Amino acid sequence: MQLLREAAPTISVGVLSADLLSLGSELKLLEEAGVQAVHVDVMDGCFTPMMTVGPAFLKAIKTPLLTDAHLMIEEPLAKVGDYVAAGADIVTVHVEAARHIHRVLQQLGRMDNANDPARRLVRGIGLNPGTPLSAVEPLLDEVEMIVLLAVNPGWGGQEFIPSTVGRIARAKEMIAASGREILVCVDGAITRDNVGQVASLGVDLIVSGSAVFDGKAPLENARFMLQAARSRSDRRGGRQA
Repeated sequence: MQLLREAAPTISVGVLSADLLSLGSELKLLEEAGVQAVHVDVMDGCFTPMMTVGPAFLKAIKTPLLTDAHLMIEEPLAKVGDYVAAGADIVTVHVEAARHIHRVLQQLGRMDNANDPARRLVRGIGLNPGTPLSAVEPLLDEVEMIVLLAVNPGWGGQEFIPSTVGRIARAKEMIAASGREILVCVDGAITRDNVGQVASLGVDLIVSGSAVFDGKAPLENARFMLQAARSRSDRRGGRQA
């Protein structure tokens, strides 16, 4: 978590948008650009209409970058251990996905980071756009990050939902009232055009995939996204405590 806090605002790049046949070289470009984390959208065909990848894919990712596993799966309690063992540094589960989401987060809190046992896992709690923020308030003692989806999960080509802006502000107020250090992440429909605006709202981590891996210039795109996020944050007088 400290690595992300020191780098914030920064981006986590969705690697499923990359050329998977050249994933090794694509990851090297992200390292060169200064990216801190690679984001893997795990979908099970139940929580979302689409299926993507599982623990074996995470294990196959060879990079010093943080591995950010976004689990859009039903009832993750019996499954999170596989993703941690596969090398996830950040594990996000959805408040909508489990009857006993508090227990899922507790279980993650007892697990060691397989990449570096001295570095704690970052536990994220994800919220779909239609889920009220109050759903995560009882969970704040068990998370290090709140992940606000700016689109409905499982469908491509969506536009950024404007109400996300207000949700970011309310999430930050909730975190401040809790007295805890919790990161805020925004995921969905992040483009070259809006990444700076989203960063200016005081978020810590911004997830973007297709805007980086557009089939043309991932190194230049990643650098642009990072610079846009940081410059907009700086113009607002720096990050808030």
